[in-house]
Amino acid sequence: MFGQDSSMRQRVLLIKGKGGLGNRILSAVCGLIYADLAGRTPIIDWRDGSYAPLGDNAYPLLFDTPIVQTCAATDTAACPVSPAIWAGHLRCSTQEMIDNFMPEAHSSPKAYRFFCINLETLDVPEDIAVYWSYLPKFRRLSKHMYRDPRFSGRPLAGIIKEYLDRYFTPNDRVQGEVIRLSTQMGADAIGVHIRYTDRKIPLKAVLSTLRKRLKQAPDTPIFLATDNAKVQQTMKIDFANLYHIQKYLPANGERLHWPATDIAKIQEAENAMIDMWVLSRCVRLIYSRQSTFSQTSAYLGKMHSKQLDDVDRYSSKVLLKKLIQYYA
Repeated sequence: MFGQDSSMRQRVLLIKGKGGLGNRILSAVCGLIYADLAGRTPIIDWRDGSYAPLGDNAYPLLFDTPIVQTCAATDTAACPVSPAIWAGHLRCSTQEMIDNFMPEAHSSPKAYRFFCINLETLDVPEDIAVYWSYLPKFRRLSKHMYRDPRFSGRPLAGIIKEYLDRYFTPNDRVQGEVIRLSTQMGADAIGVHIRYTDRKIPLKAVLSTLRKRLKQAPDTPIFLATDNAKVQQTMKIDFANLYHIQKYLPANGERLHWPATDIAKIQEAENAMIDMWVLSRCVRLIYSRQSTFSQTSAYLGKMHSKQLDDVDRYSSKVLLKKLIQYYA
């Protein structure tokens, strides 16, 4: 497959994962679009230990995928690789590569530029190209998408939804729980996503917005997806018609999905997916634009702006951060 003459060989885009579930899903969608634009076969590699035991690829365990090739097929490939620094290290995670070659750059755009192919060109000659990004880079693909009839003239949200449906269909356990919960709550539930561990959204604004909505319809069911045990406990006391799933929440408020955490990783990854997909079925979503998790829910649910209450929509700090990330 690799290293053969040009008429026989297959060109691959190896899509690595880093960060939380929303980050890696939307970033993978960006990579999958690039693969289609460039005529490459995509392989998604989530062996970094965040959502499955280290070395196990979480992606095919969590999703029913049309991708048939395994990332292990590229591990020992003796062929040209881009970026060249990945040659001989294709088994490594992005986290390991940054640790080994650029440890000071975990939070810097330098790492993305150094370890990811240049998305602004499609004619990368190497057999294997490696893509990763902490956040999706759709802006860098806009020129190519404009010129391609498969994408030209289509709204980005619709394209993202198409790729989510094609490559990120949850496994049977997740789908079953999503259907059960959505049926139990009914069609008019308000979804509330509160990230409150290593990163915190404005909790008071979330609660204020929720109470405002409940004044219009006091008996509306609420689905809460949070990573913080104290937030969940408090909201169960304060709001009567509140639903949430049973999942592990660290008592110390630390981040849950991380290579070093000692948890049932597949089960907790599935729980995160249940949260994400149930939120997507709610009639309204209260969230922060800081969170790619809830952004992914909005894409999955094809939510209109009128269904979204973004508690950070007027935050100059968040808007500036998003602008910097957009152009980084």
